[in-house]
Amino acid sequence: MFRKTMTTAITLLLVLTFVGIGAAMEEGNKRKGKYTYRKVYKSCFDQGGCASETPPLGPNAKTQAEWEKIFGARDFAAFGCSQEWAQLSDEDVKDIFAYLHAHASDSPTPLSCK
Repeated sequence: MFRKTMTTAITLLLVLTFVGIGAAMEEGNKRKGKYTYRKVYKSCFDQGGCASETPPLGPNAKTQAEWEKIFGARDFAAFGCSQEWAQLSDEDVKDIFAYLHAHASDSPTPLSCK
């Protein structure tokens, strides 16, 4: 009986560990996201390469739910620079989402991009 209980407990622990690792890997890398965001998006506006009527969006420009909606629908029209956004890999988009979501206006650590 003890052996069966221990085996079940260890198996459950391993399953939860692998699920946690898998979920963390799908989140994206916030640090890479910040770099990619600045490289593609902010530099596009700084150089005047995008429509001037579209203001740059910082991480705190939206709430976490709004970022989830934008990235869930993959609707990046608000960002401008559509050609640059279209060239981003899925991993780059995930990384940017992780950065923006982590520093949204209603997050524990809101941040403006400077």
